[in-house]
Amino acid sequence: MSDMARPSWDDYFIKIAFGVAERSTCDRAHVGAVIVRDRRILTTGYNGAPAGLPHCDDVGHLLIDGHCVRTLHAEQNAIIQAALHGVNSADSTIYVTHQPCLTCAKMIINAGIRRVVYAGNYPDDNSRTFLAEAGIALQHLPRERPGDTVYRP
Repeated sequence: MSDMARPSWDDYFIKIAFGVAERSTCDRAHVGAVIVRDRRILTTGYNGAPAGLPHCDDVGHLLIDGHCVRTLHAEQNAIIQAALHGVNSADSTIYVTHQPCLTCAKMIINAGIRRVVYAGNYPDDNSRTFLAEAGIALQHLPRERPGDTVYRP
């Protein structure tokens, strides 16, 4: 029998989100998201350009007001994958390597996701407010271990 403790479900899924983030194609922030219901992964997403369009890693960033707009966010891609494949995201949890921005928070609300677990902070108090007003639980699960993705403004 092993002395190693099994990770909690939250630790397990947030670690998977960091693995998903490794597919990111925008080096400003490697972000991953995993939508889960009843301990089952429904979809995943990472930040990158829309399908078939050039990636930041290949052609550079498209910056507007200090934000790269070439890419979709990880949460957006996870929600879009659910819609594309007919997967119901109601009453699920989304695990994200970074706190969602306001646009992603609004999409999370409308996708019926009930809980957000995130590792890294993102400077967006409005997203926190929107999620709270919608009754969505927001849980910070810090991960500051070697190899974890860090937000780079």
